[in-house]
Amino acid sequence: MTGAGRGIGRAIARRLTADGHRVIAVDLDEAAAKEVAAEVGGRAVGCDVTDPDALRALAASVASLDVLVNNAGIFPPAKLSTLTAEQFRQVMDVNVIAPLLLTQLFVPHLAASGGSVVNIASMSAKVPTPGTGAYSPSKAALVSLTKLCAVEFAHTGVRFNAVAPGGVRTEGAAQVSADPEREARFNDLVPLGRRALPEDIADVVSFFASPDARYVTGQVLYVDGGLTEATVSFLHAAQNVRKP
Repeated sequence: MTGAGRGIGRAIARRLTADGHRVIAVDLDEAAAKEVAAEVGGRAVGCDVTDPDALRALAASVASLDVLVNNAGIFPPAKLSTLTAEQFRQVMDVNVIAPLLLTQLFVPHLAASGGSVVNIASMSAKVPTPGTGAYSPSKAALVSLTKLCAVEFAHTGVRFNAVAPGGVRTEGAAQVSADPEREARFNDLVPLGRRALPEDIADVVSFFASPDARYVTGQVLYVDGGLTEATVSFLHAAQNVRKP
């Protein structure tokens, strides 16, 4: 799995290991990958997922594979009015093109094992999020790619599904979560009343990777505590804000 070095990726590595998988922890930060691999008894690979040669070398080093988890992603905040083409391409390279290339490389392994691919998308794929620059478009593209792969690779027997988290308490969100008042306001708007933990996401990845999901493909599961369906809650909150 890619992006295994921290946050959601680390939680997925732990859960899949508990399920009996031997995890190959892939991350741009090789030291972080090694730390996770040491914890779960897996193998660490430092890899830039935007480098096709590095991806080919990774695939050549893997004899068999049951589950491919495409979790690596970047989130450089930017307004569309100032976003450069290079910045847009960089996000697409990591968030969309890398999962495509890895899928192409590993489909033969997964077909042989009757395995599956789980792509980590985002609620931003469904809810356009201002200020995220290319992130929302990239995750929407990843959702579309997941569905297309499910159809085009159906003859291989490989299943493709996506998990789309909402707000998750990770290292990347630490600065936001550190403000108690802001965090309380956020949690008030989440129907289930709290920000997700990485383990909440990992458990759903475990389902998609398991035999229990043997007849599930081309699906996207929004693991967001109901946040993407909470339009009325947001409207009520906006109405209750008093102007100074």
